[in-house]
Amino acid sequence: MSDDIFTKRYLQEGKLLTDFELSNAETVGWESPSNIALIKYWGKLGDQLPLNPSISFTLKNSKTVTKITYQKAKNAQPNIEYFFENKQNLAFEEKVKGYFEKISIYLPFIAKLNFKIYSHNTFPHSAGVASSASSFSALALCLCSIENNLFKTLTNNDDLYQKASFLARLGSGSACRSIYGKTAIWGKTDFVNGSTNELALPMDSQVHNVFKTYGNAILIIDFGKKSFSSTEGHRLMQNHPFANARHSQALDNMDRLITALKNGDEKNFSQIVENEALTLHALMLSSNPSICLMKSNTLTVITKLREFRDNRNLNFAFTLDAGPNIHILYPQTARKQVVDYINSELKAYFENEAWIDDELSEGPKPLNIVTSVRYME
Repeated sequence: MSDDIFTKRYLQEGKLLTDFELSNAETVGWESPSNIALIKYWGKLGDQLPLNPSISFTLKNSKTVTKITYQKAKNAQPNIEYFFENKQNLAFEEKVKGYFEKISIYLPFIAKLNFKIYSHNTFPHSAGVASSASSFSALALCLCSIENNLFKTLTNNDDLYQKASFLARLGSGSACRSIYGKTAIWGKTDFVNGSTNELALPMDSQVHNVFKTYGNAILIIDFGKKSFSSTEGHRLMQNHPFANARHSQALDNMDRLITALKNGDEKNFSQIVENEALTLHALMLSSNPSICLMKSNTLTVITKLREFRDNRNLNFAFTLDAGPNIHILYPQTARKQVVDYINSELKAYFENEAWIDDELSEGPKPLNIVTSVRYME
């Protein structure tokens, strides 16, 4: 498969997405979850393409809910307004405007529409949950629904999800994985047929049932905002002294993790997932400039989790994104012991004793929009 087959396809199809009839304001809406990477994506190529392939679990309760009301623009300069938790968010509004301009080569009709975007998250900010993944995936799904409403081009759900994954990637790389439920893979690899850097693919059919009901406890070590953006962190991989070794390691871990997922091998799953998480932070620590996102309580909790697992002979894994907060991935057979341990022994190390009880989901869902909201000029 060509490395740019979807780019060429959507560019060509986009040339036909220009003229449409729209007399009234219409509304679409989606809720889309965040995801937690098992094999980490760290470092970019070109336009939001990954240095290495990644695999993630899609979450259920940690999601973004987005509604878009759209109407044909009467002026040469279409208007975009963005409201987060019912308050206009000018900073993200500018980000959305830049995103719309970027993807207009694939969706040229958006330059002829006015938009009011309403969004909120079901999880607190800086909670160790990738809000960019859930927000851009929800936004991309809404845009694909608008395309389908205007042109009837995405009546097949597979086509809609595929294009949404492609578009979501251009806003936030990890967002392309949130389009699919349970388990998703993003990035070209010989281990999965059809895999590509341009969008994510669902992997649920290749995963053993033991992993499909995994729980995910998100331990909030620190609510503080990160001192650097993910974009800045990815950029540091361009000249990283261990970049080549990391690429080889990621491919090896990918091969091993896919095997573990297929076979229901929870022990090897845990070893690989934890190695990936700690490697991510080792890469940040060894970057120039160096980045340290773990807190002292992060290390304390990791140590206690390892001791607890060994003492109880349990199967579960911990992982981290680019931040101090910890995800525990556990089978349902261990749920009571894990939750009891969190509440009795670990909460004292969390900020405000906060943690999120989550699990794997089936993926995004369209909202049931009963009536269209009239767009006010």
